[in-house]
Amino acid sequence: MNWGKALVIGMTLFILFISAMGVRMFLLPGDDYDHQYYEKGLTFNRDLEREKQVTTDHATPVIKQNGQTLYLTFKTPLTGSVRFERPSDQRQDRSFPLKPDAANKVTLPVTGLAAGRWQLTMNWQNEGKAYLYHQEITIR
Repeated sequence: MNWGKALVIGMTLFILFISAMGVRMFLLPGDDYDHQYYEKGLTFNRDLEREKQVTTDHATPVIKQNGQTLYLTFKTPLTGSVRFERPSDQRQDRSFPLKPDAANKVTLPVTGLAAGRWQLTMNWQNEGKAYLYHQEITIR
């Protein structure tokens, strides 16, 4: 085989490879893109202050999983919500209200959630102060 044939074969294989990657790119879901990018940018400073408030007040919740139940323990009474975000599939995202018992413990069943990595976003208020806390967990 001479160098001309090898060059044509190499270029053909390269073009096929690039074409296959282009087709694959359009077939995969684009979950990595955040559709609320600009809206989140507008509230960034407010969210940052709420995250700092958790550290300032030593209000970091304790998160424990026991079987198919997730326990969130807070230091003070509160009202708010928790959002489970699945990094690999936006359609599985869920949100639940925080309803603590007398011991400020929230019990959440995780039976309907797929096993794997989840990003928890807890948003709550207590005595006029707003808090925001993020934690990555693995549901088994």
